[in-house]
Amino acid sequence: MIVAGCLIGTTALLTNSGTAGPPQDQMRATDAAANLAALDSAFDAVRDARAEAQLSRSLERTTPAPSPATTSTPAATPSPTPPKRPTPVADLIQLQMNNASTIVRIGQSLGLPRRALIIGVATAMQESNLYNTASNALPESFDYPHEGASSDYDSVGLFQQRPSQGWGTVENLMKPAYQAEMFFTKLMQIDWASMSLTQAAQAVQVSAFPYAYAKHESRATTVVDALLG
Repeated sequence: MIVAGCLIGTTALLTNSGTAGPPQDQMRATDAAANLAALDSAFDAVRDARAEAQLSRSLERTTPAPSPATTSTPAATPSPTPPKRPTPVADLIQLQMNNASTIVRIGQSLGLPRRALIIGVATAMQESNLYNTASNALPESFDYPHEGASSDYDSVGLFQQRPSQGWGTVENLMKPAYQAEMFFTKLMQIDWASMSLTQAAQAVQVSAFPYAYAKHESRATTVVDALLG
């Protein structure tokens, strides 16, 4: 309203002054024109400021607020599933079946067929009844996991192998997987496929009872077939 009033008054002053007045009137007209120009600039500035403020408010309403930073939670690593324990067959208990499973697994890893696996299990049935035993003649053997004790010289483990006969250290021989691997390694060095079970077992073990292995063939077959599924 103040700007509009100033514009009307200034316009009237210019209209009444004419164009041919005395020098003083000309000065007044010049001052009025300057004032008019200044008022026009002020009006433009106010208009621009209002437009800028209106644009700023519009942007505030339309610009989405920044999303809060999210922290990704790494997926939990699933726990490994423990191996399934084999179901005992042929009147074995779980411990014996586990040891038979170890023998079969090692034989398979060496690429041996079913018949060789049966020879291995039958041999361990005769030697230790499928128990990983320590030896009373070797006190060190009791320092390692074992399943009972024997008194047959320094024989230990599933196959009753003897450290004094070059089968390995006491520590290694107390590991069922190691004894099984040693047995099958020596079995593969003979023509076992052309032999009977008891002949093949005796050729590896050199037992004082060479024909004792045959009686375990039927049960060993049942166990191996169950483990092979």
